[in-house]
Amino acid sequence: MKVVVVDDEPDVTETVQICFSMRWPDAEVLSAADGRSGVALVSRERPDVVILDIGLPDVDGYEVCREIRDFSDVPIIMLTARGGDLDKVKGLELGADDYITKPFSHIELLARVRALLRRVNAHGAGADVPPYITAELSVDFGSREVRRHGKLVKLTPIEYGLLYHLVRNAGQVLPHRALLAKVWGREYLDEVGYLKVHIRNLRQKIEDDPENPHLIVTERGVGYRFVPAE
Repeated sequence: MKVVVVDDEPDVTETVQICFSMRWPDAEVLSAADGRSGVALVSRERPDVVILDIGLPDVDGYEVCREIRDFSDVPIIMLTARGGDLDKVKGLELGADDYITKPFSHIELLARVRALLRRVNAHGAGADVPPYITAELSVDFGSREVRRHGKLVKLTPIEYGLLYHLVRNAGQVLPHRALLAKVWGREYLDEVGYLKVHIRNLRQKIEDDPENPHLIVTERGVGYRFVPAE
């Protein structure tokens, strides 16, 4: 287990180190005190999880998240002293997987990391599942490879998890809470905001017209349905 913490507060880095020493004693926790160093560290070390503060001295955590997403789908938890919904949505739209408001407890951080790693490792045993193939979209469940009009599409683990369950249940409405439980875990049943942001991100990647989606349709007030090609 390798963890990168990007935060300019030494106390936060120390807290994260203590958290991981409690749950994963062999974990290697590396740190960077500014955004540019953080991007370079993630690129060089290829960690299993990134814990990223929004308020950094050079560039903010949003920009760091965006740059990391250009080359990696590593799970990212954003840390911030801000608790507003707009800050949360902005981080998720840029590719963050989860969000914790400072100050946070050891128990909360460990629970979030466990849930993140569970998502990353989920849906890996798809070799026996027939692929979904149309001219517009193809999903190979064995390799987790997704293509749109023949071109490879890079999805984050959460985006792939959503697509996996939607395609595997094509034609059926999956309620919000069912998708949250399957992709995030039962601890996230009330986080409908998370779901909406990631569905929007997924549509941006696989729909011809994300504003008028025809693959992933909204069943208002209920959930989402994947519409297979005829």
